Amino acid sequence: MTLSAMLDHPLQDLETWVLFFSGAELPILRQTARRLDEARQDLDKVNGRDIAAIVLQDPLMAVRVLAYIQPYVGKRLRSDITTIAGAVMMLGVEPFFRKFENPLTIEAMLGDEPQALLGVLQVIRRAQRASRYAHDWAYARHDLNMEEVALAALLHDLAEILLWCFAPRLAMQVRALQQADRALRSSAAQEQVLGIRLFDLQLELCRTWHLPELLKTLMDDEHADRPRVQNVVLAVNLARHSANGWDDAALPDDYAAIEQLLHINRETLLHRLEVPPEFLPPPAPAEDESPPPPQAS
Repeated sequence: MTLSAMLDHPLQDLETWVLFFSGAELPILRQTARRLDEARQDLDKVNGRDIAAIVLQDPLMAVRVLAYIQPYVGKRLRSDITTIAGAVMMLGVEPFFRKFENPLTIEAMLGDEPQALLGVLQVIRRAQRASRYAHDWAYARHDLNMEEVALAALLHDLAEILLWCFAPRLAMQVRALQQADRALRSSAAQEQVLGIRLFDLQLELCRTWHLPELLKTLMDDEHADRPRVQNVVLAVNLARHSANGWDDAALPDDYAAIEQLLHINRETLLHRLEVPPEFLPPPAPAEDESPPPPQAS
């Protein structure tokens, strides 16, 4: 697909956006396709966990797997499958590879448009970082299912990734508005350019693809009073703000909220995040440990 065949103008309404994306073939990262192909060559040694580890690096591949498995869930199980490992286990390794053979890649789709490709790869890298943070914190919080939290963080900005893939000129307009006015909220910039909020588009796509209710809840910032949702939201925020540099003005507020979630202090958190030394706060001045002056007799 060339950029000339992509969306140059916003669609009529939210329903039209949903129809467009729900009918499109979602591309995946070239690295994901290559790693899956390598795994396919060694079927006897590959299991569901191996495949999940590959898929969980790629938000578009992850949503393709989840969307594909949902019609089977209702027929065979009483509960949702909320992890990639569970989805692969239900499908079986060989049927999985047959279904997702020869996928379209993002790099092939946007290969002639370096700005668009750079834009989507930046958002995906941010999603990968958010997923790693979320998984790490879920582990620290003794969450019973860390993959659910990591997956929700990976998919949190799915609609933004889709926009960069299928309507990169519009995505660039949204980004330009925000760069010109740092105080402009992302939802306001999206409505100005697209006529919709990407959050609303994402929720409708989740419904259309019948994604598990739990994942939809974990991706919904309006449920941020719940610790698991806080875990996801704070991971997404930290990934977004640190992508601007470790001197981003929003980071101190992020740190304070994460410290509260994990019950750790600032020094421990910054060490855990591997913040570069030049952005660490200066050490507190040492107290004067010299002996007190002698008392007058």
